[in-house]
Amino acid sequence: MARMSAAPPPPSTDWREEIAPDEDDRFTRHAETLRELQRSNDKRSGKGRGLHRKGHVGVEGSFEVLDGLPEELRVGLATTPTKYRALVRFSNGGPVHQGDGKPDIRGIAIKLLGVPGKKIIAGMEDAVTQDLLAIHMAYGPFRGPDEFVGFVQAARSPALALPRLIGRFGFGGALKMLRGFLKGVGKPPPTLATMSFFSGLPLRWGEYAAKFVLQPVAGVGDAATDSKGDDRLRADLGARLARAAMAWDFCVQLYRDAERTPIEDARVEWKPDVAPLVKVARLTLPVQDVASPRGVALTKWLEQLSFDPWHALEEHRPLGALMRARNQAYRLSTLERGAAGEPAADSQPPGA
Repeated sequence: MARMSAAPPPPSTDWREEIAPDEDDRFTRHAETLRELQRSNDKRSGKGRGLHRKGHVGVEGSFEVLDGLPEELRVGLATTPTKYRALVRFSNGGPVHQGDGKPDIRGIAIKLLGVPGKKIIAGMEDAVTQDLLAIHMAYGPFRGPDEFVGFVQAARSPALALPRLIGRFGFGGALKMLRGFLKGVGKPPPTLATMSFFSGLPLRWGEYAAKFVLQPVAGVGDAATDSKGDDRLRADLGARLARAAMAWDFCVQLYRDAERTPIEDARVEWKPDVAPLVKVARLTLPVQDVASPRGVALTKWLEQLSFDPWHALEEHRPLGALMRARNQAYRLSTLERGAAGEPAADSQPPGA
């Protein structure tokens, strides 16, 4: 007889964060380090983000929360079946502009409009928006913010990156980190339209801890293009959206236990056989012309806006050291570049 696979454990609310007593001071120093890097890159290419500096395209769509969700998932954004307006920015993850043919992290940032409820960030509590950020990696090579910032500092000079990492983390630690990063970024993709995106880091989902995944809907927007050049990802997205919609299913994984679904160690993937993916919503990008006056204005507008994982309902508060460090780093970066304020539910691109 064939052996039946064990059922995954039930979701648990017994998750915990591990907050070190020196975190505030340490994370402030990390944020200031990243801001200095941002200022240095501003001198080369003008004001821009500290990371994810190169945006490919800004587009608009909808984020539709499904009906009939399990009770534990019907919280915050997903309390009731709802269709939100969505502003979406695709980007490369690096701190500088470079060609899309080079290895890099690829990201998606979503701003939902018309979201009621009090938000976390002071001064933005009454905004009717919420942000969701994801990258193409399900897990990362860095356990926490000390390793992440150390790697970013070292990577400023590719020729000196390895010796600097060895000096800071030892030979074994540096090699493991570098291998993990190179494995994660992988071969430059021909398109972002058929790529999955992962929160990578946890956030609250009501009483539970969770991660989310955006899975491309099969057969939607996957007709190949022959886009080439340094801006091939932008050209590809534009060509696809000119002829067909694109869509991703927004799926949530709930925390199970500290070993297999840790809160503080970003290197551990929450595997679907342990924490199953449950479809909660669908992100749809309808046919649109990114080269039209409205499309150009939309992309420009989204470059001016901020996308911050901490701009969220309390029910979706970010969790873990890397997320807590981002709370300070994103704020300094946003202030440094003078990002535009949050839009109203019915806001339109200026000049469109």
